[in-house]
Amino acid sequence: MKIVIPGGSGQIGTILARHFHAAGHEVVVLSRSPTAQMVWRVVPWEVPSAKPEGFARTRGAWANEFDGADVVINLAGRSVNCRYTRANRREILESRVRSTQIVGEAIGACARPPRLWLQSSTATIYAHRFDAPNDERTGVLGGNEPDAPETWRFGIAVAAAWEDALGAADTPRTRKVALRSAMTMSPDRGGVFDVLLGLVRRGLGGRAGAGTQFVSWVHEADFIAAVEFLIGHDELSGPVNVCAPEPLPNAEFMRALRAAWGVRFGLPAAGWMVGLGAWAMRTESELVLKSRRVVPGRLLDAGFAFRFPSWPGAARDLCQRWRDRRAAR
Repeated sequence: MKIVIPGGSGQIGTILARHFHAAGHEVVVLSRSPTAQMVWRVVPWEVPSAKPEGFARTRGAWANEFDGADVVINLAGRSVNCRYTRANRREILESRVRSTQIVGEAIGACARPPRLWLQSSTATIYAHRFDAPNDERTGVLGGNEPDAPETWRFGIAVAAAWEDALGAADTPRTRKVALRSAMTMSPDRGGVFDVLLGLVRRGLGGRAGAGTQFVSWVHEADFIAAVEFLIGHDELSGPVNVCAPEPLPNAEFMRALRAAWGVRFGLPAAGWMVGLGAWAMRTESELVLKSRRVVPGRLLDAGFAFRFPSWPGAARDLCQRWRDRRAAR
């Protein structure tokens, strides 16, 4: 297969490109920031300005890569790991919506369009809740929670606009899937697991806030397998939750991570401490305090089997692989 990954220079893009390249597929990453680890082919997005979004605003030579490709996996979008200032909000929203629009325009113009477009979305689109899990059929979309901060509503609005842009794209010969992904856990440096493990290693890996907020996650092996499953199942289109089937409260999540690493204690952080730490790190507390109780209803109904359905086993595997990688350097 030929797989084109716009915005594929980040953690998720690297995970996918690394896997598909090793499996013998032709991988093309569209990126403004190629790195030495990209042994696959990299084609530049033609970004005429020095802005940080890293996506093309108009069709250029890069769009030729779509013609005859089998799959497009669009991951473009400015990182949400930042403070939600007015400028950052504009870039977060525009980078997602406009990149989705321009990818749709490029696919629509192909003489031989890809048969599948996997579009990055987010499990953040669901409501902050504790009472029941959110699947694609019965899940409650967020934005109307009376106790949710305004910054959380912004994240939901971005996710909705992102998916609206996908739905509006005129690509009648290409199946479209919105990947409502949870946090993807891999031992890669700088990824979310690396950050969380860093807290545990420093004795700071206790519960965040009340610790009752649910954490939705997915092991990288299952994320890759889910993408392969979606490629092979033509009956699946629209939103698909890509997450493990067993989300768990933050306190239990961190306890299992500490056990996997081999430490018994982690200093808890009150809600105000999380907020202060997020401010100091130039990010938002939503990433830690929002309850994301999301389950993969459509994947399970279609017969997908998770290798790591529960967090304790996934955490043990990830901790061992984290150690192995550092020891090999």
